[in-house]
Amino acid sequence: MACNCAKGADKEKYEQLDAFIASLPSTQGELIRVLHTAQGIFGYLPKEVQIYVAKKLDVPVSKVYGVVSFYSFFTMKPKGEYDISVCMGTACYVRGAENVLNEIKNQLGIDIGDTTADGKFSLRTLRCVGACGLAPVVMIGDKVYGRVTPDMVSGILAECK
Repeated sequence: MACNCAKGADKEKYEQLDAFIASLPSTQGELIRVLHTAQGIFGYLPKEVQIYVAKKLDVPVSKVYGVVSFYSFFTMKPKGEYDISVCMGTACYVRGAENVLNEIKNQLGIDIGDTTADGKFSLRTLRCVGACGLAPVVMIGDKVYGRVTPDMVSGILAECK
């Protein structure tokens, strides 16, 4: 059953999601897998997509929302082209991660969980990235920046422009 809830590019995205769900031997116990795929297709999980997944998998919307809001790798807001994550684990925090985070916020003019108006950057924090020896750590996508100081933020952001 194809989606008739959207037109154009969104329709194609829903059709892509439909094809993935149809390829599963069973939808039982596949909520997280389907949500990962949906986020990969749409870039994030807005309310409409969560409702659609709930209907397709025959689970309550509350269950879908509960999973999406519980796991930090799911997002209900569109991410920027460059997804910036600042580690706030103990080692990073003690070595100045908060100052680095504040400098990123100041330079981009956004807060944690927000995306710049041009859609270029989004900002979030993580509890630990497992690179404590490099603290404080900033990740942009899969690239790890270690021993970051507030003075380094401009250069790091310039690499993305």
